[in-house]
Amino acid sequence: MNHPRLTFKSVRARSISVPMNRPLGTSSATMDKAPFLLLDLYTDEGVVGHAHIFCYRDFAAPLIRKAVEVAGELLVGAPLQPEIIKNICGSYFMLLGNQGIVGMAISGLDVACWDALAKASGLPLSQYLGSDIQSLSAYNSNGLSISSNLADKIAIAEEAQALLEQGFKALKIRLGREDHAEDVKAVKAVREVISSGTALMSDYNQALSLSEALERGLDLQQEGLYWIEEPLPYQDLEGNAQVVKTLQVPIQNGENYSSPDFLSLAMKMKSMDYIMIDLMRIGGVSGWMQAAELAKEADLLLSSHLYPEVSAHLLAASTTSHWLEYIDWAEIFIAEPVSISDGIVKISASVGTGVAWQEDVVTHYELD
Repeated sequence: MNHPRLTFKSVRARSISVPMNRPLGTSSATMDKAPFLLLDLYTDEGVVGHAHIFCYRDFAAPLIRKAVEVAGELLVGAPLQPEIIKNICGSYFMLLGNQGIVGMAISGLDVACWDALAKASGLPLSQYLGSDIQSLSAYNSNGLSISSNLADKIAIAEEAQALLEQGFKALKIRLGREDHAEDVKAVKAVREVISSGTALMSDYNQALSLSEALERGLDLQQEGLYWIEEPLPYQDLEGNAQVVKTLQVPIQNGENYSSPDFLSLAMKMKSMDYIMIDLMRIGGVSGWMQAAELAKEADLLLSSHLYPEVSAHLLAASTTSHWLEYIDWAEIFIAEPVSISDGIVKISASVGTGVAWQEDVVTHYELD
């Protein structure tokens, strides 16, 4: 692919922590704030690329920022090309490993690089990647969290209705309470208030043992779940493959895969029915497109994890695109949030990813 000629000048990284409209409660943690690292990649030619990294915990943001700043010093004066960023950073960080904190830093730089290149070409990122798709199906992943080991059927039903009223035809519910019966109660509460045509995804966030996954999964099959996401630890490829083989409801996996190579191995072991990719874990735009090619070769449907503002562009450029996960955590500081109506998200027509900051909000929530 021939890219515009740009030269890396510098990168600025800022840590912020913003309130969530709806706290996120999973089988492993509860969060009411969303920490992000915001990247501004400057070029000698005046084009600026942006990226935002969800850091999960406040303490992680400065760690990722340090890795970004170290990488930025290495890249000064280099041609702004994704492969050059990957090679320079990959070589320097090799002894640490290009996963986790380091991997997210490199992914963020990759996203900012692609944003700048698409801007320099005068195109939205999706079109720069060769797509002419204008819209995608999206599901609302903002609520239906685990707030207690006891499922409050009335509160759950009311929240499901409120989430659909935001313009969706599909929802995700978090599961993994200590008592499986409470999970079933929660699923039934949602099912009672949504139409038969509304897709209901579920997510265990890696909470179960193999025996639990099989027992609970078999019991939940009659509840009409669209998929069961991450029932086991993601690295247990053999166990996940057994769950896939045993259950009729599709198994969704992939958001924690940190490279296309790991995804390829998981696919060979048949550890999922559907693939879900996290932009900042898989290797940014570059890693995503490699993963999309693997999904195409295997004819597996590909969905996104977080980052709807950027992921929409990448799903549009993926042959086997499936669902966009919608979360609103970044909307408070992003100038152009995604537009959703009747369950459909419109791909931004702005050049690049369309991501830019509301600077007054960033200043207000900046951590340091």
